[in-house]
Amino acid sequence: MSQPNDKPKSKTKKDLVKTIAERIDLPQLRTRQLVQQTFDALIDALVEEGRVELRNFGIFQIKRREARMARNPRTGQAVPVLAKTIVTFKPGKEMEARVRSLEQRPRRPQPPTPRGPEDAASQLPPPR
Repeated sequence: MSQPNDKPKSKTKKDLVKTIAERIDLPQLRTRQLVQQTFDALIDALVEEGRVELRNFGIFQIKRREARMARNPRTGQAVPVLAKTIVTFKPGKEMEARVRSLEQRPRRPQPPTPRGPEDAASQLPPPR
């Protein structure tokens, strides 16, 4: 049974390779090589060009975040954050539409999450 703090299961590269191999009737070893070559080409193009646009999927782009001052939430003290380079992803229209369609699906009810010590205590079985 799933606990409230459990992370949703992620699809791994191995899972994707298996799915693709079954769909196109190729051995998994060959499919794994093709998938890895695709990822490598994507990374190489992103590093060289700074932007990769895949129609109906999305846009990967390298962006520079400038240095700034942030605040430690515990102490309130100002903390410098160094400049860094990041990769951003903007989903394409088809991906957006398919993800939005998830909102129309009925969701499975989740058990209530305990809010504090009194709620957690109410979840325990009665003492003997």
